[in-house]
Amino acid sequence: PQPIVDFMVRSVEEILKTEFSRSLSDSGVHIIDPFVGTGNFIVRLMREIRKTALGQKYTTELHCNEVMLLPYYIASMNIEHEFYEATGRYQPFDGLCLVDTFELAEDTHYYEDSLFTEENTRRVEKQKETPMFVVIGNPPYNMGQVNDSDNNRNRKYETMDQRVMETYTKDSKATLKNKLSDPYVKAIRWASDRIENEGIVAFVTNNGFLDGVAFDGMRKHLADNFDAIYILDLSGNVRKNPKLSGTTHNVFGIQVGVSINFFIKRRHNASTHAKIFYAHVDEFWRKEDKYRYLDSKKHYRNVEWQPITPDRRHAWLTEGLHTEFETFIPMGTKAAKAEKSKAVEVIFHKFSNGVVTARDAWAYNCNQNALAENMSGMIDTYNEQVLNWERRTDREANVNDFVVYNDAKIKWDRQLRQHLKRGSVAEYAEAKVRNSLYRPFTKSNLYFNRIMNNCVYVFPSIFPTPETETENCVICVSGLGSNKPFQTLIASLIPCFDILEKTQCFPFYTYDEDGRNRRENITDWALAQFQAHYGDDAIGKWDIFHYVYGLLHHPTYRERYEANLKRDLPYLPYTPDFWTFAKAGKRLGEIHVSYEEVDEYPLRFVETPDTPLDWRVEKMKLSKDKTGIKYNDFLTLDGIPAKAFDYRLGNRSALEWVIDQYRIKTDKRSGIVNDPNRADDPEYIVRLIGKVIAVSLETVEIVEGLREISITD
Repeated sequence: PQPIVDFMVRSVEEILKTEFSRSLSDSGVHIIDPFVGTGNFIVRLMREIRKTALGQKYTTELHCNEVMLLPYYIASMNIEHEFYEATGRYQPFDGLCLVDTFELAEDTHYYEDSLFTEENTRRVEKQKETPMFVVIGNPPYNMGQVNDSDNNRNRKYETMDQRVMETYTKDSKATLKNKLSDPYVKAIRWASDRIENEGIVAFVTNNGFLDGVAFDGMRKHLADNFDAIYILDLSGNVRKNPKLSGTTHNVFGIQVGVSINFFIKRRHNASTHAKIFYAHVDEFWRKEDKYRYLDSKKHYRNVEWQPITPDRRHAWLTEGLHTEFETFIPMGTKAAKAEKSKAVEVIFHKFSNGVVTARDAWAYNCNQNALAENMSGMIDTYNEQVLNWERRTDREANVNDFVVYNDAKIKWDRQLRQHLKRGSVAEYAEAKVRNSLYRPFTKSNLYFNRIMNNCVYVFPSIFPTPETETENCVICVSGLGSNKPFQTLIASLIPCFDILEKTQCFPFYTYDEDGRNRRENITDWALAQFQAHYGDDAIGKWDIFHYVYGLLHHPTYRERYEANLKRDLPYLPYTPDFWTFAKAGKRLGEIHVSYEEVDEYPLRFVETPDTPLDWRVEKMKLSKDKTGIKYNDFLTLDGIPAKAFDYRLGNRSALEWVIDQYRIKTDKRSGIVNDPNRADDPEYIVRLIGKVIAVSLETVEIVEGLREISITD
């Protein structure tokens, strides 16, 4: 949008004047848009440059790249037309290269291929030799493709990926770092290197790096590498705030938030850390309001900036964070998890992500026979590809291009291709079909297998056999960087990674993978600490387990430490009343694990006259006033109490999770049907609704009872 382009170009001019005593018109200020698109930034820069200086800038100091042919030609025409309008004469623009910017850092130069002209190669080599002072533009941002089987995954760039790995990734303390593979992260890394010792990087990007857990290392390096940083947060993250609309509130009409960023590096400055300035617009402004704001401010000097000081963990946006949180007892840490000894100062020694299949339509199904058919067929296709790979004549073949992509037969991901490269053969085994908690209060059958699942993490030692499901439990919590309110749910089955969001699971027991050698996972250190603090030797490890679950439900704990819980696994305080929390946690655990066993809440069954008896669900629908559920054409369930919706897991109530999940689903790509109706128990879903309502009401009652109890001594 033009207001963004105008604001950024005018701001770059002001930065040059105030920080470097120069201007866009001065000789020697080389400018590049590495992702030029249709040329908007270069065209706008040309309008800012004095006409008497434009000839020099146009011929030697304006540079841009484009990898797609059509935008390349459009950019060329737009830039050349702008020069003609300004000078009255036509001159070809030699600063535009048909090249992938990230490839410029690689040792192999694909742009020298015979498909590219010698003139284009000459331009590229000239650009590479030119020191850049300003890098400006709108890099692409899309962390990953929607479906790996499309075979259009993010391109690998050995040098750029290595630069990100050895800087941003290396210094990140996050568990999941896949967001650092986003192209805009590479773009910032590339631009930071490209200006070398002095210059300006002006990018409009995804704003996820401002507070994302995975970006702590990136924020550290930005603060170390630059002298001044200005961030104008335009918000618009629909995934964080479902009340927003991408087309209405986002300046680009996309789902992720957006920020305008200026990174300034001065050769003569002796500062070791950047001065960081932050401003943001109202989250609920429509995009037109944001455009008017940018137009009214003209450039960065007119913005009301707030200086921000990063904390010791490189968080920039620290509003809402409470420092005492880190003085509490950690539920678990990566460092402790890596220690073989249980003499670690945490409550739980081991913890794990929930299981990631990367092919849920295939690996999960409510019907065991359907699951067996789907997975047997996929395994046959996979093994056939393994055999073909072993027989290949081209030993340098790329496995990504070699395998067959057929949505009706197989769903690929990076891990499965790695198994193929290693020659790992899969075998369908009925014993690998396990019960799983797929979503809150939603059980399913899972094909639990290291080859056919993307990652099983530690779960082969948490629920190694079906028998362990009768004695072990895991406390699941939403993981770091979750966009939703903090959630927790206990389970006695293998949980999916998405049961909450980015789910982390803390088991009471761990085992060898054959189910033997059961070990308590709560540390002896934690037991000694709790017994000593409360002066009560009667406290046992199961009591601590229940205490944790009870405290994680406390409304004040969740509200006060909301920001901390988005960037850290829980830290838990000692409360004045251990046994009240332990008792509450125990009862919550009982009804959440054994929800199918509780007495149903009595709903009114409203039958449709002249319609045959039918218990089968296609897709249920909640009434507008939320007092009833249209179960199917035959039956409506009425009399749902309003308080049932107060028990929420993320942005949905427990009941809404059941309504959403218990419907017939057909995967669009594979055609696989997942039907939750049970032929041997046709009334199961009707009963389940009543039971989840009963569980919800009791949960709300227990949680409200905890509200009056202090969470700190």
